[in-house]
Amino acid sequence: MEKIIEESKQGESLVLEHNPQNKKKLFIESYGCAMNFSDSEVVASILATNGYNTTSVLEEADLVLVNTCSIRDKAEQTVRKRLEKYNAVKRKQNPTMKVGVLGCMAERLKEKFLDEEKIVDLVVGPDAYKDLPNLLKEVEDGRDAINVILSKEETYGDIAPVRLGSNGVSAFVSITRGCDNMCTFCVVPFTRGRERSREPKSIMDEIRNLYENGYKEVTLLGQNVDSYLWYGGGLKKDFVKATDMQKATAVDFAQLLEMAAVAFPKMRLRFSTSNPQDMHEEVLHVIAKYPNVCKHIHLPVQSGSDRILKEMNRQHTREEYMRLIDKVYSIIPGCALTQDMIAGFPTETEQDHQDTLSLMEYVKYDFGYMYAYSERPGTLAGRKMEDDVPEETKIRRLMEIVDLQREHSLFRSKEYIGQVVEVLIDKTSKKSEADFSGRNTQNVTVVFPREDYKIGDFVNVKITDCTSGTLIGHAVGYSNMMN
Repeated sequence: MEKIIEESKQGESLVLEHNPQNKKKLFIESYGCAMNFSDSEVVASILATNGYNTTSVLEEADLVLVNTCSIRDKAEQTVRKRLEKYNAVKRKQNPTMKVGVLGCMAERLKEKFLDEEKIVDLVVGPDAYKDLPNLLKEVEDGRDAINVILSKEETYGDIAPVRLGSNGVSAFVSITRGCDNMCTFCVVPFTRGRERSREPKSIMDEIRNLYENGYKEVTLLGQNVDSYLWYGGGLKKDFVKATDMQKATAVDFAQLLEMAAVAFPKMRLRFSTSNPQDMHEEVLHVIAKYPNVCKHIHLPVQSGSDRILKEMNRQHTREEYMRLIDKVYSIIPGCALTQDMIAGFPTETEQDHQDTLSLMEYVKYDFGYMYAYSERPGTLAGRKMEDDVPEETKIRRLMEIVDLQREHSLFRSKEYIGQVVEVLIDKTSKKSEADFSGRNTQNVTVVFPREDYKIGDFVNVKITDCTSGTLIGHAVGYSNMMN
């Protein structure tokens, strides 16, 4: 359970199949949310058609790209350390190597990387990846290159992502970009722009391609998937100006999820991330109706205090969130709920903190991502609010939240003992080559002896033991998804 307090995923060097016609080598490393990893697959696809194969060997790369995260200060510091390493390799071993920054950090820091610190050759924001070939030509001509312009239309729906470092079982499919919610602590609206949705046919075509290539699970991705709304293109906020025909034929998230569930009954469907104020009851009924839609909802709340929620500009109250939780448990029995929580937001009092703990007791989340507040330059909180909670108080409150989540995770894990759960095998267990590891529909890791099964199989597993983060059992046969 130590990973529940990590601030971002560890950097992952990603590699795809070798194309003998490509002569240049790309080393790409991703940090942060699943959207960044998905974006890296888009970037690799664009560069694959421009002469680049990926490599896992930093020293041999012609181009090094790091896809960055700005959500926490710790994530930015990690990226800076990586950039120092890239430049050390460039100076000592490969002076022709070019180094670039992608993603949220690229958009936020812009010229600072190029002009003040001079540690990169190009800076490319999340909406400008199609411009990479042009930017690389500028770099080759000896000029620094930058494009961080945010788009109102770009969804990369016309790009077929390569599957970097794939297990061949599960994949991400991006359905929306940007966010309109303007939480005071969050940089996403500034680094990824306004909400816009991808055309449904391109989404279905991508899922179909994955299915035909043997994939068994897709995760529909967006900063706010519940805001998905396709009415012919454009920003979500402009839907009010749509024609009557556009409104009549519009597709929302519940409809998209149902379309995918019906079209691909032998594929599991997941989605992330949801926002409480945008999750409609229709989505819950779709999850309950279709066995291939996973019974897990990641539902960030950030605080259990109404006062702090208002300071965060969260568009829901504690009571509204709790009513939504009640609906989830009523409509989808056995659904797993996971959370994001911030400790030590500006002005947070001990009573506010206790309100958070009491909300956690009410929900008893299966899992959580918990952070001490870190001020992000450019956000409303960063501009207008004093970061006034002492660091030691933040850490103490964070650890109380983490400790309580550990208790609840163990409580939820124990509920599975004696049950038979369906598991999609996605890898060999980290602890033993004799065991397989996979996830059940609630997104809980399950470990069991591998016997004659293989990665990609749907297997029924009887749970006999558990830890706070892992279920342990033995297979009792294939599940119906294999028929």
